[in-house]
Amino acid sequence: MIGFIRFADGLSAWFGKAFAWLIVLMAVGTGYEVFVRYVLNSPTAWALDVSFIMYGTLFMMGGAYTLSRGGHVRGDFLYRLWQPRNQAKIDFVLYLIFFFPGVTALILAGWKYAARSWDYGEVSVNSPAGVPIYQFKTVIVAAGILLFVQGIAQLCRCIIAMRTNVWLEADEDVFETEDLLLQKAAKAEKDAHP
Repeated sequence: MIGFIRFADGLSAWFGKAFAWLIVLMAVGTGYEVFVRYVLNSPTAWALDVSFIMYGTLFMMGGAYTLSRGGHVRGDFLYRLWQPRNQAKIDFVLYLIFFFPGVTALILAGWKYAARSWDYGEVSVNSPAGVPIYQFKTVIVAAGILLFVQGIAQLCRCIIAMRTNVWLEADEDVFETEDLLLQKAAKAEKDAHP
């Protein structure tokens, strides 16, 4: 069970980090559009569509990574006071009742949506450039599959927490700048006063 959790976390992390590079491409694309629009007075017809596609792809493909790291927003004003065993019981039931039916619907509906889009080579109607968007529709299915795999890993986490009363945390790979600065200051303090 732990092996599958680590596999799912690693898969989600790989996709999340790979698609995070779209942030750089979006920044470069937006900078280019600002330059050609305001300096050269020659705006592009494709920049808005491409930025929407990249942002949507980033958002969708980062969902499983965010789930694996417990980064989704939750209203846990009572939940946080409970023992991990009780939290896991509630999470387990909620995953079965809400998460998996929703993600399954996303995959199935996304599949039909993407297949139709590929069949007629759908292009964006928002600009005269006719930017193809059928490949973007496929991202819906891919993101749903990643979420489904990560959801199974989350169920496994719940089972472990129900047995041990301890949550199995994901590997830390991203830290807040403030936390890193505090760790660095604490290390410097410790080194200064051994």
